[in-house]
Amino acid sequence: MTDQATNKAMPTRMERFWDSDLWWSFKSHKSAVGAAIVLGLVILTAFLAPLLSPQNPYDLAALELWNAELPPIWMEGGQWPFLLGTDVQGRDILSGILYGTRISIIIGIASVGVSLFVGLLLGLMAGYYGGWIDNVLMRIGDVLLSIPIVLVAILVSSIAQAFLPPALREIGVAAVLVMAISMYSWVQYARVVRAQTMVERRKEYVLASRLVGTPARRLMIKHILPNTLTPIFVAATLNFGLAILIEATLSFLGVGMPPNQPSLGTLIRVGNQYLFSGSWWIVLFPSLQLCILVVAVNMLGDWLRDALNPKLR
Repeated sequence: MTDQATNKAMPTRMERFWDSDLWWSFKSHKSAVGAAIVLGLVILTAFLAPLLSPQNPYDLAALELWNAELPPIWMEGGQWPFLLGTDVQGRDILSGILYGTRISIIIGIASVGVSLFVGLLLGLMAGYYGGWIDNVLMRIGDVLLSIPIVLVAILVSSIAQAFLPPALREIGVAAVLVMAISMYSWVQYARVVRAQTMVERRKEYVLASRLVGTPARRLMIKHILPNTLTPIFVAATLNFGLAILIEATLSFLGVGMPPNQPSLGTLIRVGNQYLFSGSWWIVLFPSLQLCILVVAVNMLGDWLRDALNPKLR
């Protein structure tokens, strides 16, 4: 009976979250709530694109050239169901935006995941072991940071696509983009984790664990790593928006997603060619979608940075 009463009295993890300072800070931050709603709608509509879009923009058989360059439906000459008009291939702009947003989000999440894994691993090793391991890893990071991120991504993307067989270039282009963006982004995570690890390894609980023979791998993963995650969450949120922008930049420059699998950057690149011909909608609406997506992510990142900063509590 006592155990049952104790279990009922103990709040669940979800109940502790609803009562936490983080949730209270989120509810009281109007811009964060608005950004979360907008970001949720963008992600939801992107992943429900096959159900919401009137056309599959990746199916070339579904494109009809006599529907090319139709204006938005509220303008003269607009036709249903092309709400935002069509491009020069007869591709529905709204469908292209929904499918393109899904590609951009997937590449952004994958890039952050890969760079986060590499950065955490190398940062823990550099901060815990120090010595030549620390020097080698940090000098590699310094070299990468000395080169503009777009140039690093273009170099990696161009080399990888040059060595891929022709049959795999279009299939593996998304993986190449993830690798290109991650090659640069891991450095920031590694530096943050390294600094935190160097502080944590000198604390008494780490020294006591080492004295009793705890393996270094277990010590780093079970004890040191959880104490370094707060700034990493903030950096990952902000870098998610940056990864989407880098992918859009690479696609805009022609080394990203191909026209038959367009991301937001590819749609903007294609539409930019017809900006001064009067078909302004081809470039405007994908640009607005990219802007809304990145601004919403950055606003959430700014709120999370302030909410997790102990000096501002």
